[in-house]
Amino acid sequence: MPSSYERLAELLDPVSTVLLTVECQQGVVGPESALPELAHEARASGALGNIARLVAAAHDTGVQVVHAIAERRPDGRGANHNARLFRAAERLPVQQLSGTKAVRVAPPIEVSEEDLVVRRLHGLSPIQGTDVDPLLRNLGCRTLVVTGVSANVAVPNAVFDAVNRGYTVVVPADAIAGVPSEYTPAMVRNTLALVATLATTDEVLSCLKHPRRRA
Repeated sequence: MPSSYERLAELLDPVSTVLLTVECQQGVVGPESALPELAHEARASGALGNIARLVAAAHDTGVQVVHAIAERRPDGRGANHNARLFRAAERLPVQQLSGTKAVRVAPPIEVSEEDLVVRRLHGLSPIQGTDVDPLLRNLGCRTLVVTGVSANVAVPNAVFDAVNRGYTVVVPADAIAGVPSEYTPAMVRNTLALVATLATTDEVLSCLKHPRRRA
């Protein structure tokens, strides 16, 4: 029987793997975040640094990177207003407005010319109702590595939507963050573990840098 690492290596074929970063934008995880508690957790936990390491490795190994960004128009047209979360976001001092610094990918993550940046003006999911799914299909994606924030809302949305669309999902558990800090491991253990393959950043990096040879 193959080991868990061997199974992970089999899933992470660079040709059919895509790395997705979820809402890793300056207005969310940067120093001037609209959500300072989440930004602090993403950095203090090491999640943001691990995402940057995964993105750098993807660039080095030819794995496609997709950055999913949440933003809104200054006039709010097309944005949701049908949940408490959306209404609270409208009152935050930092707005995720299209074209502003807040919706740029946050350091230390680096964006290459080959990366795809997908922006959405509505909803909770980086995949549902966005260009992500058709892009993944055109790229020949079979395995989606999901990273980013938050473990409370957008990350589980991305995982569920990807699984529902037939992708195999890998979640580096130390490359996602949510609040409070104890929520993320509980959510990973009790929810994401049921539908995704869990790994560490180092395990994913090892598989990307030393892909399994296929006959």
